[in-house]
Amino acid sequence: MTMQYRMLKFFNGCLLIAVIIAGCRSDKNPVSVTADRECNWLEEMTIAGLQQGYREGRYTIREVVNAYLERINEIDRNGPALNSVIAINPDALQIAEALDSEMAGGKVRGPMHGIPVILKDNIDTHDRMPTTAGATALGNSIAPADSWVTKKLREAGAVIIAKANLSEWANFRASVSSSGWSGVGGQTKNPYILDRNPCGSSSGSGVAVSANLCMVAIGTETNGSIVCPSNNNGVTGI
Repeated sequence: MTMQYRMLKFFNGCLLIAVIIAGCRSDKNPVSVTADRECNWLEEMTIAGLQQGYREGRYTIREVVNAYLERINEIDRNGPALNSVIAINPDALQIAEALDSEMAGGKVRGPMHGIPVILKDNIDTHDRMPTTAGATALGNSIAPADSWVTKKLREAGAVIIAKANLSEWANFRASVSSSGWSGVGGQTKNPYILDRNPCGSSSGSGVAVSANLCMVAIGTETNGSIVCPSNNNGVTGI
């Protein structure tokens, strides 16, 4: 059974799921993640590769989470400004440090321990990130409890680092709405060709994985809302 299949089985059939792409690896053992830019170590990383790096002490969960947050700032908020991320988890680094402490003490919750995840912003998280569905009317809406998938991810040791942009109200805003546009997040851009359709409604989730802003992103599927952004942004959606 592959690592990817074990991860999918963990979600117990839940159709809010995401994307992993294998890729570039370095044979070096960097002192820190920022010191090793040969082959841009973070791009196309796999869950199995990341877990191996944790075990071998090549990087910590905090370093990995920080590297993803820096990348979000560099190319999602700035640079090409992909607009795939609506909100950053202000507690992501502290959560990562706590998971590092668990690992140092010999506790590993499973294959998702320390894995950075981005959730579509119509999935409730009971933390300091609002759940808006992209609508300005819900701009300050804090969910009273975690959704089931959020709860299971946290229990498994995943680090929810951000919420993803989407077609507002999961594309129920209007019959002529633009894929990947929301009042809160603006227009999500296709990372390959910035003026092309990223598709939706899980636009930010697809783009975030494609642009290597996280290891895994979760979307929601009604009628092509995962498979279409996966297709348009060159990733795998389930």
